[in-house]
Amino acid sequence: MAAINDLLRQVPDATLRSRLEQEFSRLAKNKKFGLVFEEHIPECTPLYGITVKRGSTVARKAGRINDVFTVVKLIGDAAHCRNKATGETVSIPLTELVSVAQFGEPIFPMLQPIASVENAPDSDLWHTLIEADNYHALQLLEYLYPKQVDCIYIDPPYNTGAKDWKYNNDYVDSSDSWRHSKWLSMMQKRLRIAKRILNPENSVLIVAIDDNELFSLGILLDELFPGTERQLINITINPKGKARDGRLSQVDEYLIIVYLGEAKAQEQIVDTMAKEIRWPYLRRSDVESARGTKKGGVRQFYPIYVNVNTEKVVSVGDPLAPDQDINNVPHITDTVPVFPIREDGKHMNWGLTSPSFEYALNNGFIKVTKSSNLFQPYNFTYVTLPSIRKIEDGLYQVIGHREDGSKIVVVPNGKPQKSTTAWSKNLYDANAYGSQLIGNVLPNIKFPFPKSLYSVIDVLRVFVGSNPNALIIDFFAGSGTTLHAANLLNAEDGGHRQCILVTNNEVSVDEARDLQREGYQPGDPEWERHGICRAVTWPRTKYSILGKRADDTALTGEYFTNQTVTKEVPRTFRQLRFDSEAMDLNAKKDIVALLGGKLPQNLVTRQGAFIVSEKHTISVLFDPTAAEAWVAELEEQDHITEFYIVVKETAVFNRLKERINELLGTVTVTEQIKRPINEGFPANAEYFKLGFLDKNSVSLGRQFHEILPLLWLKSGAIDRRPEISADEEPEMLILPQNGFAILVDETKYAEFAKKLSEEDNIKVVYFVTNSEEAFREMTAVVKANNTYQLYRDYIDNFVLGSRRDS
Repeated sequence: MAAINDLLRQVPDATLRSRLEQEFSRLAKNKKFGLVFEEHIPECTPLYGITVKRGSTVARKAGRINDVFTVVKLIGDAAHCRNKATGETVSIPLTELVSVAQFGEPIFPMLQPIASVENAPDSDLWHTLIEADNYHALQLLEYLYPKQVDCIYIDPPYNTGAKDWKYNNDYVDSSDSWRHSKWLSMMQKRLRIAKRILNPENSVLIVAIDDNELFSLGILLDELFPGTERQLINITINPKGKARDGRLSQVDEYLIIVYLGEAKAQEQIVDTMAKEIRWPYLRRSDVESARGTKKGGVRQFYPIYVNVNTEKVVSVGDPLAPDQDINNVPHITDTVPVFPIREDGKHMNWGLTSPSFEYALNNGFIKVTKSSNLFQPYNFTYVTLPSIRKIEDGLYQVIGHREDGSKIVVVPNGKPQKSTTAWSKNLYDANAYGSQLIGNVLPNIKFPFPKSLYSVIDVLRVFVGSNPNALIIDFFAGSGTTLHAANLLNAEDGGHRQCILVTNNEVSVDEARDLQREGYQPGDPEWERHGICRAVTWPRTKYSILGKRADDTALTGEYFTNQTVTKEVPRTFRQLRFDSEAMDLNAKKDIVALLGGKLPQNLVTRQGAFIVSEKHTISVLFDPTAAEAWVAELEEQDHITEFYIVVKETAVFNRLKERINELLGTVTVTEQIKRPINEGFPANAEYFKLGFLDKNSVSLGRQFHEILPLLWLKSGAIDRRPEISADEEPEMLILPQNGFAILVDETKYAEFAKKLSEEDNIKVVYFVTNSEEAFREMTAVVKANNTYQLYRDYIDNFVLGSRRDS
């Protein structure tokens, strides 16, 4: 039905077309669809840069890509074309035409080198980025790596109804009644080929998806991979949640895992490494929470007094009435009162009430920094109350301080947890570690919905962490997160994992509209420059490897790694400047309450001068006259890391702090190692654009220069890619550094065989010969793991493959 629907659009008679559409719509309503989805008119791919000549299949650049013509003849600057569907002939200017590859037709691909980056000249590991429609790229990958891939990770379009993916070169949106059917048809074609490149004995297919196509995709995978085990992982990627009108707020998505052969998930110890809690800005940012609004209330607009010399908070004022002038507040010497006021002068609110702020401040959960805002000279960041509760509940622990005194909060090293099907980490936040990370690497680029680098690296760690030489492919590469994650994982464990990315070079809907207004068409250099592959995927790959951008500006920030280091940190001491002589039972309980539940109230007694407990990591001294007994009680209490001393005299506090440090020493902690982003990675990468060759030229051996990059990839992409000039056709190439050799002139076989016998690193040999018998005879003599007949193997692969897939 979908194919008929597409054909109906080509009926030139508007009245007849309308009647037919009505009748077929009536018929379609009587058909029930489950996973029974429609096969569509085969997808087409525009081949920009391919010369239009007599016999070419073409389409209009500005028209529908599946409205195809055959070029009958060329007349000057125009082509005389016949419409394949209607038979109508028309003359079209060559500048308005583009060559088209129709799915199901044999294609003969080549790789045009575009760029490369080399940051590990001594390494033979090279990653690959291929700019191409992923269907034709998969056909190429089947020739290069049949049954050899260890892991496929893909993040296909989620089919939400937004204009974020194309079918037959047209965006599919919510108004397209066939969008689910088209999506399944598109995925089925690609997954069929993906199955043929996966190692059937030990590999995994991983698909990221949300609930729009989750269930139908699962059934499709069951049909394509019968007898395999499948699991579903729920992963939290948006802790804040995405509002859905009248529905539950969406915080998660899914990973579908298909295990082939003996593939297993590697056991992982998760959430035991040091990890900082987020420190958001204290000033509210949402206008609904501005001063005086119903949501904002009146309790969270108050002055915070900062000493202008020490830049420390010294006091917190009372909340102001809605109409109270901010200049009408008490004055404190050497301080400035700071209010939550935006750069535009708008009065907002703080994110905490003043009691909560004071509690957070006294416990080290407030950080002060200077601000360029004339209305608010200081910024405050803080640990959120939910995070503080996790600290109080023992889910997190404090292991040290920053130079400015604020606390470093980390996940405690408790009992190991094995990987489960529910994944949730702060590091999976797609905004903080996806969008913002790309913004750091590419400041002027906005890319929608990138994956968190850390959710992808954990996927790779679980499924190929035990295979340091894994071949990983992502044919919905998007911004290039998978290759980025592979590099970080390799840097962590010394792995040699190779990653191949495939993505098209589409521009967004808005960019396409703007470019068309400026007179540009798809295929024009200016148009292509804005495409995802050239503007996002390749720059991200290059800059992340080098640790700097094209203008030599270094990338900032740090990567979180799965590596840890054990170090010594000081214990924590807090001076509480209360009157110790006035410490009655209620005052002691109030102090314990200020600790937020870290100590139970039943430890407080009327006569007790201090608290020391073998079950708790906090100790409190209420009466400094009992200091000697307190210190004696602390002997061998190494588990206590925080000390609160009620004393007015700083000298007394410092003496007690020194004695306890001498008694107990420092604390041994395990911290997560971070890797500076500007260090880059010891890795190399090649960037290619997929092109297409003429079958006859290939069979006649006229495309050796164009085929050579494919042979390098097929041989493992080892070391720097060999290059020859376009008009050069050597008699033979013996490339021990690349691990392969090619005999171009079979009359030189004897010389070729002799040279091969002197090399130990040649694992793959290619023979250019039309004789099957000669190929067998030559193969029998050479010592190589794999031999191939050119150009027959190449041609047969794509001819047979197209028949199988059509």
